[in-house]
Amino acid sequence: MTEPPAKPPGEAPPKKRMVRPPTRGGDHERVTNVRLKTAKLRTPSSQAWLERQLNDPFVVEARAKGYRSRAAFKLTEIDDRFHLIRSGSRVIDLGCAPGGWVQVALERGASAVVGVDLLPVDPLPPAQLVQMDFTDPDCGPKLMELLGAAPDIVLCDIAPNTIGHKQTDHLRIITLIEAGAEFAVEVLKPGGAFVCKAFQGGETAMMLKLLKASFTDVKHFKPKASRSGSSELYLVATGFKPRAKPSV
Repeated sequence: MTEPPAKPPGEAPPKKRMVRPPTRGGDHERVTNVRLKTAKLRTPSSQAWLERQLNDPFVVEARAKGYRSRAAFKLTEIDDRFHLIRSGSRVIDLGCAPGGWVQVALERGASAVVGVDLLPVDPLPPAQLVQMDFTDPDCGPKLMELLGAAPDIVLCDIAPNTIGHKQTDHLRIITLIEAGAEFAVEVLKPGGAFVCKAFQGGETAMMLKLLKASFTDVKHFKPKASRSGSSELYLVATGFKPRAKPSV
């Protein structure tokens, strides 16, 4: 067998290629894998959810920054991209529990924020928070009364309680998305914006037609904070154009 040629004296050995680059702080990389010590009294799905939470970098960072939920990072990404919240903005947040989006709106300069949810939300002054069903006919007027003027932005991160029946849950999602869009079109000030949680295939052609007729620009956007395996994305409509009122 022929022997391989000897390396010249003093030649450095070849460098090994890194299979995976090192993680960088702030890039939301998962650097540890925490597992629950016991699964006592937990279902497999509950165990999987808890482990996912423990290993989710957005959950860890939300705690570090004092945000009430990882969803806060979804709005920060949306606002970084579309520059919606300005100093003095008036904001209505539909489905505001537990308050992460309210925190971001205030942090970014909103002067007045009104939120509503079926669930109770701990106070976040100076925001005004209402525990109420958004689909209640009295809810819209109540929100406008508290805000005191037309909103610059309507946020709608609302989601229905699911029952596990795919068709029924889908219809509930569509109903809430359409209700949020119709509310925004009724109350926004000219030039205003509407941000709404949607799901791939979860909005109807009729709703998209309404938004495209009422706003200068309508885009789909999926923040990095939305889990990759989720069909969740957001509709971002900007440049609101009020509909002309019929002459009397």
